[in-house]
Formats: sequence, C-alpha cells, structure tokens
Amino acid sequence: MDVKTIRNDKLGPQIVKNLKQKHFDAYYFSDRNEAIKKILELIPSSHSVAWGGSKTMEQLGIKQLLAENGYKLLDRDSAATPEEKNALMHEALNCGTYIMSSNAITQDGELFNIDGNANRVAALCYGPESVLIIAGMNKIVKNLDEAYLKVRNYTAPLNCQRFDADTPCNKTGMCFDCNSIKSICAQFVTTRFCRPEGRIKVVLINEELGF
Repeated sequence: MDVKTIRNDKLGPQIVKNLKQKHFDAYYFSDRNEAIKKILELIPSSHSVAWGGSKTMEQLGIKQLLAENGYKLLDRDSAATPEEKNALMHEALNCGTYIMSSNAITQDGELFNIDGNANRVAALCYGPESVLIIAGMNKIVKNLDEAYLKVRNYTAPLNCQRFDADTPCNKTGMCFDCNSIKSICAQFVTTRFCRPEGRIKVVLINEELGF
C-alpha cells in the first residue's frame, strides 16, 4: 500500500465527519466495489436518474449499472435532436436523483463548483429530490482559496480540452480569466452546508477520479 493510499484512508473519514457536521449525508470507501454498491443503495428504484457530464461517473461505469438495474434514465446523450437534448436537461432538474461530482471539496466540508451552462450547479442547488456526489480523494483541497486556484488553473482547462471548447485555456493550458462565450467558468457556486439536511449525499472513494 503506497503512502498516498494510507494518507487518504486517514483523511477520508475526517472529511466525512466534517461533511456530516454541515448536514450532508457522507460516506468514505477505500474499495471502489464497496463504493459502487453503496451508490446503488442510495438511489431508490422508483427514482428517475439524471447526471451532469461527470468523468468520474464514466470511470466507475455507473451509467451502465443503472441501466442494468432498470432505472429510468434521463440521458441527454441519447437525444436525437438539440431540442430533445434541451428538454431532457430541463426534465433532469425535476428528477429523483441527480448524479454529479464536485470540482473540489474542502477539508472542512464545503463544496466548490464551476459551470458553464449552469444545469449542473442548478440541480445541485435546487430541484432534484436527491443529489448524489461521487468524488475521488484527488478532489479534496485545504480551503476555498485552494479550491478556486485548482479549479480555474487545472480542472477547467482540462475540461475545456476534453470538450474541445474554443477558449484560450484549451489552446494554451493556462487560465486567462477570459470572457469567451464558450468558457465553462460562467457560474461559481460554493455550497457551505446542505439544506434540506441529507438532500446532498457525498460518496468519497480512495482513488483519483475525474480532474
């Protein structure tokens, strides 16, 4: 077992404790299979399920598992037209469970997220009955200042390159604090605590997931 794994196993339960003090429902897992089992347990079979563009969800194969378990999926990528995709994205705001990651989670239990179209942070803040956040321990930062610097200078450029967005950071790898219409840094949302209590569920996994 390497030192990073050992460190995460010590830090993870402390983050969970701090998240619970801020009224989140939170869990930590060293093993991805145990985490995936818990993720499925946290989604009622009666719920419709939607998600943001989460690389973490892709890495864990969650979409396929949901389909295999018979959940009603509001999958925007299944849309045949832009109009249908837009309708599915709006329907997602009233789903049973919305799945996403968080761009950063502070050690004292706050969430920090940046979004372009705001559909992901909109669902986080209000609408779906339950929000399920799945995050690797690489998303943990010391505080909100560190969260801002990491997401603007590392996470956002990588995501712009992932989606091949027409932004300066896609071309250079560096944030220029641009006002490009294609920028994914239009919305900055800090979630200081969870209200209503337990609506947002956080599953932390001892892996590097997403950016």
